[in-house]
Amino acid sequence: MGALGRHRTSVQALADSVTWIVALYVATWWRFEFDVGQWPASRLWAAAVFAVLLQLAAGAAAGLYVGRWRFGSFEEVAAVARSGLVVTMALYAINRFAYSPRLIPVSVNVGGGVLALLLMLGTRYLWRLFVDRRRRPRREHADPVLVYGAGEAGAQLVTAMLRNPNSPLVPVALLDDSPAKQQLRIMGVPVVGGRQAIRDVAETLGARHLVVAIPSASSVLLRELSSLALDADLKVSVLPAVEELLGGGIVVADVRPLEVSDLLGRHEIKTDVGQIAGYLHGRRVLVTGAGGSIGSELCRQIMRFGPERLTMVDRDESALHALQLSIEGRALLDDRSLVVGDIRDRDRLIAIFEEHRPHVVFHAAALKHLTLLELYPGEALKTNVWGTLNVLVAAERFGVERFVNVSTDKAADPVNVLGYTKRVAERLTAAAATRTDGVFLSVRFGNVLGSRGSVLESFRAQIDAGGPVTVTHPDVTRYFMTVEEAVELVIQAGAVGRDGEALVLDMGEPVRIDDVARRLVAQADRPMAIEYTGLRPGEKLHETRLGLGELDQRPAHPLISHVLVPPLEAVDLGEPGDTHAASVLGWLRDTGGS
Repeated sequence: MGALGRHRTSVQALADSVTWIVALYVATWWRFEFDVGQWPASRLWAAAVFAVLLQLAAGAAAGLYVGRWRFGSFEEVAAVARSGLVVTMALYAINRFAYSPRLIPVSVNVGGGVLALLLMLGTRYLWRLFVDRRRRPRREHADPVLVYGAGEAGAQLVTAMLRNPNSPLVPVALLDDSPAKQQLRIMGVPVVGGRQAIRDVAETLGARHLVVAIPSASSVLLRELSSLALDADLKVSVLPAVEELLGGGIVVADVRPLEVSDLLGRHEIKTDVGQIAGYLHGRRVLVTGAGGSIGSELCRQIMRFGPERLTMVDRDESALHALQLSIEGRALLDDRSLVVGDIRDRDRLIAIFEEHRPHVVFHAAALKHLTLLELYPGEALKTNVWGTLNVLVAAERFGVERFVNVSTDKAADPVNVLGYTKRVAERLTAAAATRTDGVFLSVRFGNVLGSRGSVLESFRAQIDAGGPVTVTHPDVTRYFMTVEEAVELVIQAGAVGRDGEALVLDMGEPVRIDDVARRLVAQADRPMAIEYTGLRPGEKLHETRLGLGELDQRPAHPLISHVLVPPLEAVDLGEPGDTHAASVLGWLRDTGGS
């Protein structure tokens, strides 16, 4: 096989030459009803010599004998067809006009050309089939897998597995819910049914692995497939989202284990890049809380749209150091676009805005841990309410054109300090919208996977410590999104939002936290208990995206709801200070934040 591969072009040229000789002889044999002696052998051999010479010339010109085409590719097939047609026509011209009597009958010329073309294509097909079978991984060295998804990604993945002799995975069947694909075979691997057939097919074929070959698969689909795979005792792997795939094709190395973040946070988002670029490209943008989970991802995504300047404000210098490192690949901290400042300090904020003069502001700075804020409500007021008011005052004074306040689903019908203070921040933003020429709005979403202190991080830490895993209540549910998806929608919302609105992101169906814990425990390397601790003060059993009386209207984007927010003037809150915290919180609880 090695020597044959090294001399492939010479072998192809020889095989094509022999093919023409055989084709013309067989065509003559048929023409004279199996009595080839009726036609002079010298003329037949002369025609065969011309055919061979013409094929070598035409094939070389088409790139068949210089290694130009990938073996057995569509390009090579087209080149073979072109060269075969050229040889047939040229041989006809020589036979018709250069010799009298003719070297061969016209029917032999045409029939031999067709037969030669079929034989040349056939030999290449058999050669490629032989090579592909030699490359296939051996079943004893690779896990047999089921591939869910017989689309383009599935076809590429099956091909990559079967052409890599060192692949740790070998496909034994494909699954797809589309009726149109039920009879399909890819590289000899058949589609044998839809998702409901996973267990039966796995038992029949001895599969131990399920690979979901749909890069755009939603979290809902992945949860269902994961449940079916667990019932069949199958490991589950996925392809990364489309934007994470590198290069033009899918390779075996792209397959990775299914993660809980895939089950909770994958949503198909279609972003209008033109709208976003229209308000970010070439503009001065400022982000508060830039070192946090949301703020840092905001900064990374905003940089894609080419702002004139991106000013990143945070009180945590270490967070700014990590942010610059993630964006620029270095962290010299010598750029004034990195700003150390606290939104509680109004004078400092005024100085920052005066220096950088932003056109667009994303306000992501906040205190967010619900239980701690129940213990220290005064701190929540200082940052989430009066800190937000300070940012709004600075934005109004320096004529910010677009202001996006990052809020939370806990502001919908709030029952805890975090929800109350973020609801007030929404209302203060709506009030600023009535006094300015710019667009001031809020964006509301729920739990973000990948953010510091998220439930997923807590569960993983407990599992690493040997357990137990603690869940507040077996029925508690929450909405989830990945930080990348949440921020992408925040930026989109900034483009489509109108004055005084709160834009509520659609995060799909709520997920039971107990299910998340059980999936993580099932993947652990040892048994682990789950303990229920009870809901903590201020916690809801189920979060809501929309508050009482808020209508789900989506005029601009299918994943963004627009709700009106009643303005709240700052004078109604009195003056900031610890002694005022209790009275403000009492007023918030009495009014429900509205």
